[in-house]
Amino acid sequence: MEKQHLPIAIIGAGPVGLAAAAQLHRRKLPFIIFEGGTSVGNNLRSWGHVSVFSPWKYNIDEAAKALLQASHWKAPDKDALATGNEIVSQYLQPLADLPQIKPYLRLNTKVLTINRKGIDKMKTYGREQRPFSIKVEVQGNYQYYEASAVIDASGTWNQPNPIGSGGVWAQGEEQLKDHIFYGIPDIKGIHLERYKNKSIAVVGSGHSAINALLDLAEIQEQYPETKISWILRKEQVREVYGGQENDALEGRGKLGIRIQTLVDSGRLHIYTPFHILEVATHQHKIQLIGKHREEDTVLKDIDEIISNTGSRPNLNMLREVRVDLDAALESVFDLATLIDPNIHSCGTVRPHGERELRHPEKDFYIVGSKSYGRAPTFLMATGYEQVRSIAAYLAGDKQEAKEVALNLPETGVCSSGIGTSENTVACCEPPSSPTPKNSVANSCGC
Repeated sequence: MEKQHLPIAIIGAGPVGLAAAAQLHRRKLPFIIFEGGTSVGNNLRSWGHVSVFSPWKYNIDEAAKALLQASHWKAPDKDALATGNEIVSQYLQPLADLPQIKPYLRLNTKVLTINRKGIDKMKTYGREQRPFSIKVEVQGNYQYYEASAVIDASGTWNQPNPIGSGGVWAQGEEQLKDHIFYGIPDIKGIHLERYKNKSIAVVGSGHSAINALLDLAEIQEQYPETKISWILRKEQVREVYGGQENDALEGRGKLGIRIQTLVDSGRLHIYTPFHILEVATHQHKIQLIGKHREEDTVLKDIDEIISNTGSRPNLNMLREVRVDLDAALESVFDLATLIDPNIHSCGTVRPHGERELRHPEKDFYIVGSKSYGRAPTFLMATGYEQVRSIAAYLAGDKQEAKEVALNLPETGVCSSGIGTSENTVACCEPPSSPTPKNSVANSCGC
């Protein structure tokens, strides 16, 4: 088959991946979507009980919205907040069920490798004329697909950072994974038995950690033997409180108020800064061994650990693709100076599109949260603009691809302040200073 008649492969059926499909359909470009999970929005379902801070009007791609409206879809209240499950059930699943999308969606299909057909990454001559070859696994069987271009929207959520200090696995951490929940457990729901009347350590300083702590505090009222420890790498716990009453996103501001109230109540054992070096067991209990304010310290008698230390991209499938990544962030190289959380908050990252997302491998793009690597400043609306620009470019409309813009709300307060450690579902880490007007307030993409 000639390369120009092959579909464009989209990896990941989350918000950004499905937006890419809608944008490609709008331009009459063929596509195929590979999703490793059992449903669309699989990553969102893992934190489905958690609400995002931004209202619906900022969480729906315009091309996807046009397709849905033509199908008599009932749009959610544009000013309401949604949980992860509601984003899937009220938006992503109806979109995936449309006849323009469903025939081209492959669930339970894990992408293993991507390369140019018949050659490795060292071969240059004739490279751009060869299609991409994509190896996938479906229920233990291997299949190969060819594609004219690839849009990798596989996200980072299923690649959690370790709890160990310095971004490396603590000694013994991997052996005790059965007692470590990487993500946001449904503490008041399906995971109640795991945490009630137990001693739990929450590791991390972002909104994910705050949500876990507040839920633990609620079950503590009913199950008073529940003990809660909060382990942070920050110098002072007050750094996580955020803008509170001054935050333009009311839900996020209230979160900061609630966690400060909980800290002031004395119901938490707080260790900051604490750097975990080893995870061990003693008499059927977990011990966390590390440095607390530079002193050797052992935290004893822990039953369960909740890890909210962020995530990182899975690059294994890309070993034979010529990608250009930033050495520090593992982001697309040309994005690094725009998104570096040592400099930027999510409110100061400017819109960007196809040009900034290019790699040495022609017609290969990493989009969504994966394009940001380890940086926690990605926004769902930013991902929609990324794939709109890429779809325009692949359709031959270079001018439209070049013109990138976002119509976003005024956030009030939003600052990362976290280096490269803690990621959050809301994407903006606890604020420390006001951001410019027209900065971004949105939920994380997947």
